[in-house]
Formats: sequence, structure tokens, C-alpha cells
Amino acid sequence: MTDYTVEFVRTGEEITVSGTETVLSRCIEEGIAQEFSCRVGMCLACSAAVVEGEVTQPAARGLTDEEAENYALTCMARPRSDLVLDRGKYPPSIGKGAHVGDAGDDTASADD
Repeated sequence: MTDYTVEFVRTGEEITVSGTETVLSRCIEEGIAQEFSCRVGMCLACSAAVVEGEVTQPAARGLTDEEAENYALTCMARPRSDLVLDRGKYPPSIGKGAHVGDAGDDTASADD
């Protein structure tokens, strides 16, 4: 399987993630401070805006189809290309009460 580079804006951290593993699992292995809670794609705590690149995340049930184009749930997201992610950025629907979870405050992130 192909390996991809995942860069995190604001911190400049960079990791290599294979197409068969999740971004979160590699962050944990590499000691990257990525927030998470449920690890099943529902709580949105591990959300990141996709600045560049593509992910596959078919089990990310916490995102609408539109949101899944612009946000990655790192616990579910597997890279399909090199990625640039902005951690701690949450989809707009989270402020509308559309999702259950405690990740609704986009002012707090692992980068703060």
C-alpha cells in the first residue's frame, strides 16, 4: 500500500500514513497531540479541516456528505493522497446541534 505525507498547518508537524491506517492511529504512534474521544466517527472531537488532499472515511457517521468533502474525522480518515490538515476545525453543523458530542467548541484545539 502507498504511504502518504500528512502535514498539520499551524504546527508544521508532518507524519507518514499508509493508505490502510487512520490518521489518528499514526498520530498516536508518533506522539502527535491529536484530540479524540470515541474513535468511532461520531463525537467529532478529532475533526480536522482538509486544506489539501483527499481522504476516505466511509464509517465517519458524524459528518454529513457535504461536510465529509471538507472535514476529516482523523479516527476514521485514511489518506488517498498527500494531505494538509488543520486540526481542531469543526464542521458548521456542530454549532447547530446536529451532532451529539462534546466537540462543539472550535476555539480549543491540540495546537493551543
